[in-house]
Amino acid sequence: MKNYNIAVVPGDGIGNEIVPEGIKVLEAVAKKHNFSITTESFDWGAGYYLKNKKFLPEDGLEVLKKFDAIYFGSVGLPEVDDTLPAKDYTFKVRTNFEQYVNFRPVRTYPGVQRPLRTEKHIDFVIIRENTEGEFVQVGSQYLPDSENGMGVDTSIFTRKGIERIAHYAFKLALKRRKKVTHITKSNTLINSLTYWDRIIKEVAQQYPEVAHDQMYIDNSTANFVLKPEIFDVVLTTNLFGDILSDLGGAVMGSLGLGGSGNINPEKDFPSMFEPIHGSAPDIAGQNIANPYGQIWSGALMLEHLGEVKAADAIMQAIDRSTKRGVLTVDLGGKSSTVDVANAVIQNL
Repeated sequence: MKNYNIAVVPGDGIGNEIVPEGIKVLEAVAKKHNFSITTESFDWGAGYYLKNKKFLPEDGLEVLKKFDAIYFGSVGLPEVDDTLPAKDYTFKVRTNFEQYVNFRPVRTYPGVQRPLRTEKHIDFVIIRENTEGEFVQVGSQYLPDSENGMGVDTSIFTRKGIERIAHYAFKLALKRRKKVTHITKSNTLINSLTYWDRIIKEVAQQYPEVAHDQMYIDNSTANFVLKPEIFDVVLTTNLFGDILSDLGGAVMGSLGLGGSGNINPEKDFPSMFEPIHGSAPDIAGQNIANPYGQIWSGALMLEHLGEVKAADAIMQAIDRSTKRGVLTVDLGGKSSTVDVANAVIQNL
């Protein structure tokens, strides 16, 4: 029997409620599909920082490296400087493990009321470049308290980084509806994003069977709301992808519905799977957090590991649950966090 070793990092806030429920679903589907998972939990995150002045121990990355995948909740607490979690945990894992693909799907959930007027089926994936672009944190502040103080952040776009994310997006499109829309703002960011456009167009020529178009970020933001059904694979930069994926969650009906993966396609390092929302400490400990995004992230993890049938089974069980009205308060329902996980397991 195949076994997968999974590092579990619940993190902070509601992560400590939704991650255990996600693990229950993973264990249930593993039993049904004749494989097993072995988990080891780590209490890293903002809570760990309050005690130890760091988000993970010095050997944390070496510890994580031995696992097949990382199942992550969320990071951040009001008592901790909000500039630190990304820099000292999330970005550190993504860059050191070359998780250059941020995979964030958007879809229609049956039984979930969406804020859009359209009843058309929505099914697209945001492929966000995950280790370069606007989030590299190269820059500084110069005399910040003086009259002439200034702050500078520099975006970095490399040929290697653009080519590999573009190839991933086009190969994914071949398995879907064969369309890639790449997002840019090269009419104003005339150095970095004209380069982004150029490299993507070069890669596009290698996939003649895939339809490819370019769309400015402002136009794509409008179309996410007005015509979300037109998208298949959305290829975007680090910053734009961060914003658009939250909009994608809203289009679905709640950020609590969104799952994601930080993926190293070559599997040289473990990939990390997490919901798109934050730690929501204001509702932590009340058993009302929406675990669907966390459960979906588990399905994405199994798909990455090769357990495609098990991943599909989770998604079918999720759909049966939402269709039958098993909805948390953010979706207008009354089901608890535990209720949702139990329903998904029952529907497996």
